[in-house]
Amino acid sequence: MDRIYTTDRENFRKYTDASTFDRIVSFGTVNEMWADRVKEYATLTAIEDDGKKYTYAQLEEDAASFRPLLGTGKRAAVLCPNSYDFVKAYLAAVTSGNTAIILPPQLPADAVYGCCMKLGANELIYHPALEEKLATVKAAAPTLPLINITAKADEPAGMTDAKPSDPCVIMFTGGTTGRSKGALLSHRAVMEGTVNGCYGYKDVFNQRYLLVLPLSHVFGLVRNLMTTLYTGSAMYICRNNKDMFRDIAMFRPTVLVLVPALAEMALMLSYKFGKNMLGPDLKYIICGAAAVSPYLINEYPKMGISLLAGYGLTESANLVSGNPDSIGKPKSVGIPYPNQTLRIVDGELWLKGDNMMDGYVNEPEESKTAYEDGWFKTGDLVRIDEDGFLYITGRSKEIIVLSNGENVSPAEVEAHFNAPAFIQDSQVFEDVGENGNRILALEVVPRMPELKGIEGDVKKYIISELEKINKELLPYQRVSRIEVRDTDFERTPSMKIVRYHKCR
Repeated sequence: MDRIYTTDRENFRKYTDASTFDRIVSFGTVNEMWADRVKEYATLTAIEDDGKKYTYAQLEEDAASFRPLLGTGKRAAVLCPNSYDFVKAYLAAVTSGNTAIILPPQLPADAVYGCCMKLGANELIYHPALEEKLATVKAAAPTLPLINITAKADEPAGMTDAKPSDPCVIMFTGGTTGRSKGALLSHRAVMEGTVNGCYGYKDVFNQRYLLVLPLSHVFGLVRNLMTTLYTGSAMYICRNNKDMFRDIAMFRPTVLVLVPALAEMALMLSYKFGKNMLGPDLKYIICGAAAVSPYLINEYPKMGISLLAGYGLTESANLVSGNPDSIGKPKSVGIPYPNQTLRIVDGELWLKGDNMMDGYVNEPEESKTAYEDGWFKTGDLVRIDEDGFLYITGRSKEIIVLSNGENVSPAEVEAHFNAPAFIQDSQVFEDVGENGNRILALEVVPRMPELKGIEGDVKKYIISELEKINKELLPYQRVSRIEVRDTDFERTPSMKIVRYHKCR
């Protein structure tokens, strides 16, 4: 079945008061947005990092002093940990006519060199703390300009003109194939993702954000940093996630942008030590980059905090949909954001829109495969309900084809086993049975605080309860073996569960 859905920003109006909603306006480029925000919020704190506060005016002044060190119309790689220096350099690069290539700071020296060459970097901005990662670049590409991120020019330079279609940033993504690639996002796409981060909740402007996600990830760069700056908010940079709760107590954020694994950890610690673990002022947790458990959505309001789930891709400048009614529809990833068209083909979501990437850099075959007739094929299996809310039901590449020809979506089956409050995460996979036959197997990670008071063997209790669920599934969805893990699953840098290979 092939269906097409259009989007409308008015779908979000009822979730925000009228005056706030009307302040959510579009800008064609990062340059245009940043110039406007510097003027409007000049004296407000934009960034707080390493014990120092920087106003919007100061951030622009420091970006202006960095721009003359860069070329124009080049690709400037940025190798820097989360810090004020990153924000300054990123803004300087994209507002001076360059495309910022965001390199994850954990890359080894050989990978830094490889990424610079593959993505066509003309210069490399680096933080002194990561200078050892330049070893291969210095040896193999001695003519590549290296720019110390802490340097300043004698004279400042203003922003250049930009068009919405101009390239803005290159972000790494696994895309639909799982192999790391560079997705090129235009100014239009970045600004679309930035503005989308303002829809679906009441307290939008002049908030206090804490940054714990890496700025090398699109969720951290667009939803955390860019939406912070767009809304005249302040962002406190947590340099070490081990200090997250200390920093929360000191900064008292009103909004946190988290992946589900961090939201889970914060909830468990809050139950153990009290709400002050998340600060007395926290109102919203924006949660995404992996599947969000309805358990989290239902538990956080008990502490006076709304957890808002969403869905996005690097290729879509992060944001495709956001759920303004998480309590009413806890299993949904929300309403699609405006200026997109959604198409569902054989259950798979295809996208067009102003937020979409221009393609994978220097990957013509990958780019060609990712699109069909101008539609980006997400690889995500979805459905849309009668109220226009989107649901993710699985990944097309993860479908397990059984020997009888039936197709099983692991995510769809996992949703049933994740329903009990005592299950934190699960994974359904194809394995080999005792007789050498192919079977479906299940591993689960329990949420131990929810199992207090259970007498006897806790693992036996968990398996017994999950077997009850198993019997209610369609015959071809039932698992033949259930195991309870003592440790978490292996996870990607964005905290998604690493899927087992077939018949591991």
